[in-house]
Amino acid sequence: MPASYFDVDGTLVRTNLVHPTLYYILNQRTPFKSLVKLAKTALRAPELALAEIQDRRIFNEQLFQAYEGMSHDRLMLLADDAFDSVLKKAIYPAARELVARCKSEGHEVVIVSGALDFLMHRLADYLGADCVIANRLEIKDGFATGRLLRPVVAGPEKARLIREHASKNGHDLNECYAYSDSYSDVPMLSVVGHPAAVNPDGKLERLARTYGWPVLTLKKVS
Repeated sequence: MPASYFDVDGTLVRTNLVHPTLYYILNQRTPFKSLVKLAKTALRAPELALAEIQDRRIFNEQLFQAYEGMSHDRLMLLADDAFDSVLKKAIYPAARELVARCKSEGHEVVIVSGALDFLMHRLADYLGADCVIANRLEIKDGFATGRLLRPVVAGPEKARLIREHASKNGHDLNECYAYSDSYSDVPMLSVVGHPAAVNPDGKLERLARTYGWPVLTLKKVS
């Protein structure tokens, strides 16, 4: 049985990691705590922008520092609202159809994302995906430390995690599919036999055209 591996940001949804993080920042236990957390994150904006350009893994690690001090209970309490308010309304209408088509062909559908696991599990349930490979916050004494557990899901690490998943689940990578919008995910796309570019950035689109990979466009409205 083949597997289909999906990136999320820009591929299945038109949002990115920053938006759910901002939701959590703005929904601290008190308005004052939200304001303090927002100010601290804003001061780090240039650092985050530089990290996104240089290394996606470092960007993820730095961005998720904003969750430091939040209780696990509150993270879970807000997760449904965060999904409904941020992610659900940003899903490309055709994304569900694409996932459903993969399922109808007998594929295991796997979400591979640098976003946080508890949000990606909700996205997987909504879309009908089977499995999630996503980042996990370190929790100590019931509170997030602001650090990510290893491995950090980003860049070339996605390719290694896909190989590992395929090996454990008996998938022949030559028969598997992968979908992404970003040139940074070329390692993830290259590890499978059937890569596809979805809403690709300029560099990925040029690469896809060169190698004859399918290029899909998912629009904001049906």
